[in-house]
Amino acid sequence: MEDPYVATSEKPRTDPHSGKLSKKEKIAYGVGSSNDAWGNWLLPGIVWPVFNAYLGVATHLISIALMFNRLFDAISDPLFGWASDNARTKWGRRRPFILVGSVLSGIGMMAFFWLIQPDWHEKVYFWYLLLSSGILITLVSCFNMPYQSLGAEMTPDYEERTSVFAYRGGFQKLAEIGNFGAAAFITLSIFNGDILWGSKIFGTIIGTLMILSGCSVFFGTKERYYANVTRKPSNKVGIIEAYSGALKCKPFRTQLAMAVTYGTCTSMIGTLGFYTTVFYVCGGDWALGGKWNLAMGASMVLVGFAGIPFFSKIAHMAGKRSAMILVLFLSIIAYASTWFLYNPNYPYLQLITSGFNAFTMAGFWMLYGAIGADVIDYDELETGKRREGAFTACGSFFMKIGLAIGIGAPGFILKWIGFDEALGGNQAENTLVMMRIFLAAIPIAGLLVALVFLLRFQLTKAKSEEIRTKLEERRGYID
Repeated sequence: MEDPYVATSEKPRTDPHSGKLSKKEKIAYGVGSSNDAWGNWLLPGIVWPVFNAYLGVATHLISIALMFNRLFDAISDPLFGWASDNARTKWGRRRPFILVGSVLSGIGMMAFFWLIQPDWHEKVYFWYLLLSSGILITLVSCFNMPYQSLGAEMTPDYEERTSVFAYRGGFQKLAEIGNFGAAAFITLSIFNGDILWGSKIFGTIIGTLMILSGCSVFFGTKERYYANVTRKPSNKVGIIEAYSGALKCKPFRTQLAMAVTYGTCTSMIGTLGFYTTVFYVCGGDWALGGKWNLAMGASMVLVGFAGIPFFSKIAHMAGKRSAMILVLFLSIIAYASTWFLYNPNYPYLQLITSGFNAFTMAGFWMLYGAIGADVIDYDELETGKRREGAFTACGSFFMKIGLAIGIGAPGFILKWIGFDEALGGNQAENTLVMMRIFLAAIPIAGLLVALVFLLRFQLTKAKSEEIRTKLEERRGYID
């Protein structure tokens, strides 16, 4: 019996709107972004108050563990991307991984916090964080690589791809409340200062929601390219061939270089921004800093939501490349404003800069995903193979290397500028000044480099639609 969620026919389009998706399906896919948001980004934020503030682990040890976390991810992503490209089941090639991965990663998120004990030595905490977070991120990869790949094959329509990733970006912004609210939740008065106990409750809630989000994708979406893929034995390729082939694609190399630069520089400021809030704006008060971080997260969600329809509209009017150029210009302004808007006399100004940053970041990742689907079409025309998993995982590999640097660097930066957790709110003045300088300068430098790469990207709307026409003449329509 055939699975009704695997598309098995390719009927010719009878109108120019073929390729449009129902809102229900786009919502079902978009909900899955919460698993991505929590699985990849919850730990890099919550481990600082848990392991540094509560358990007393040095910042540079946490940074090393987080760097290895991303390196684990960089290794597992290509394996799951390649595996989902080559899988052949009655449920499709992506959705079985999505279901199993969401269940395992949700359970893994719960186990990560519940296994921690309050009386371990600092080195034990370090090795636990390094190894257990590596296992967790591998489980997340089982979900995330097929999930990302599925997004690139949801529809063959140039404009509808932007809509798909707009839905995904909107739900991801909603899920990010959990990331920004983590510090505020685990420091609630009901836990009587026991941050570790608070993190165990929080991890249980998030883990359960991760499982449910994966079920939404599995039961609510279809794999439209699956029937076409299974008819071509050449679509099954070795892992080395798959990724070397992806890197031979010129538009992909340009897109990847832009994304790696952007991701590396912006990932650094998550920790630096949080520490600037706690130690510069809030005078070393973790509880107050956590509350402001939650408020900033709410600002990011609300204003970030606005960025999705705004940049989506720009993309529909002027093309994805032009919209992305605007994203990077506004991002530079947003990060420059942090120097003025992180102010202990007016702490509410942080809400402006966090919202502005989220506004541009939502636009970047929405457009990046939509552009990626066009790049995969380009590769299919050149090679005759459909390999979303290879492109998704190859891109993820290099981005995770960049993220390993971006997530790991703040701990060393904090140590280099003289930050000492034992001093609490009595950090040296020069330390706080340098913290603010790095918070603005690092992302601005990276954004300028990303802009240079973007200006070299030439896959326009007209070119993408020409590619789609040629593909459909060759292998038929995808509905």
